[in-house]
Amino acid sequence: MSRAVAATECRAAAQLDFWTQRAWDDGVQVDQLRALDRLQIHTRNSIYHIIIGDSGDVLVKGGRFFPEYTRAVVLGSSLGGAFLKLGGIYRGFSMEIMFEGTRIVTSTVEAVLSGPADPPTVH
Repeated sequence: MSRAVAATECRAAAQLDFWTQRAWDDGVQVDQLRALDRLQIHTRNSIYHIIIGDSGDVLVKGGRFFPEYTRAVVLGSSLGGAFLKLGGIYRGFSMEIMFEGTRIVTSTVEAVLSGPADPPTVH
């Protein structure tokens, strides 16, 4: 006697093909930028100024955790689950930043802009 196995449906976002076929044209990959390139990231709650470093790190200012330019690493963008678009900052996702062993997750990114930032003073 055989039993029928119930099929499980997955939302498109839960399938790898959904992410590999995505255009990813609404943001940037930090590792594709040059040292000293500048970004302004608008999230739902804050504005972040980012200056790209030359060894994978950045200087970041903005939000509650970074009142002054601080050396950190942009881990990538996520939707708050297991998926992380490594090294990317994309509209509609939360930016994840590593600072002194702590993962900082921002509110949802609304805009990713290239442009001038305040001159850095690192403390």
